[in-house]
Amino acid sequence: MFCPRSPLSRKTSLLIPLLVFTLAESVAGQQHHHDELTEQQVGTVHFPTSCDPAVQKTFERGVALLHSFAFETAETTFREVAKDDPRCAIAHWGMATTFSRWAGPDEKQRKQGWEEIRIAKSLHAKTARERDYIAAEAVIYAHPNKKDDKRGDRYMKAMDRLYRRYPEDHEAAAFYALALEESDSDDATHARRKQAAAILEDLFIIEPQHPGAAHYLIHTYDIPGMAELGLPAARRYAQIAPAAPHALHMPSHIFARLGMWREDIESNVASVAASRNAGMTHMGDAGHQYHAMEFLVYAYLQSGREDEAKHIIEEVKTLPKMNNMYGTDFDPNLSAQVEYAASYVTELRLWKDAMALPLLTDNGDGDSSLTYKARAIGAARLGDRKRPD
Repeated sequence: MFCPRSPLSRKTSLLIPLLVFTLAESVAGQQHHHDELTEQQVGTVHFPTSCDPAVQKTFERGVALLHSFAFETAETTFREVAKDDPRCAIAHWGMATTFSRWAGPDEKQRKQGWEEIRIAKSLHAKTARERDYIAAEAVIYAHPNKKDDKRGDRYMKAMDRLYRRYPEDHEAAAFYALALEESDSDDATHARRKQAAAILEDLFIIEPQHPGAAHYLIHTYDIPGMAELGLPAARRYAQIAPAAPHALHMPSHIFARLGMWREDIESNVASVAASRNAGMTHMGDAGHQYHAMEFLVYAYLQSGREDEAKHIIEEVKTLPKMNNMYGTDFDPNLSAQVEYAASYVTELRLWKDAMALPLLTDNGDGDSSLTYKARAIGAARLGDRKRPD
């Protein structure tokens, strides 16, 4: 859908390069302190374990990173815990959680997750609570070779039981609320989403520095009619976990819903900058920048800043090869080139350009559908009844 564009001031334009420089300078200053990432950088969680007290802070850092979807870095952190305390069963729970991302784990990720769950069970965690966490996560990965669309529903029910069994456990509350939100898509009344919001709002009051509370509130309110309720969390989250690229991006979900293009742009410029400093900070999630740039292209186009959107489209072609943030095998660079180009021509109503979009992927790739869709829209707008190539 084409949205009216409202130009931003030159002051905002000048602010963005300054923001990138300031963030890059800050992140660069942290490069020698990966092993000492602080609560001020990733947020605060409280997850007691029966493991060696020497690994407790590292484990909680892993959980904080997990809440900000810094999956690769969280996995590395949990592996560090397991190395320092080989009997720490819950560390393998942590590793397993990093293989279940937005769309749910594919077969490869299910096998990886199940192997970690198998190890976690074999270590016989000392507390019932830890064993319950491991059992709940096992639901996601059991029978990894089998395609099963009910894994998410069973996981939500397992987390419901865990949440009720440990009502004072804030991590159980956060993970259960996320499971509720993720299972809400087919419910027109959004009952589970509202239930998740109530849990998270309470948690956010009790633990205002909790990265999961802010992050999952944004996801919960990221629908028409509820987005304004997410503004407090959106304005706080980047301050809670400024070292995590996804934490810097997430507020833009609310800003974009509400047409707050300046804030949307600033969030994603900061996220891209953090992603590109990943090598210095050992935050191994550089692929997050493609999602942030997707939002940037759209926000620039809604703001009358076509040249800056075009610059991103061209810049993507020069980026080095990197993993995508979903942990799957697709090429995020090629996918971005297809998506951004299609967005550019359709948002600006460049119908001839839309019809002429080159096919960058083969027909077996889902990204090709974006090119065909843009071509078809262009042809329809120009009254060209011939089937587009």
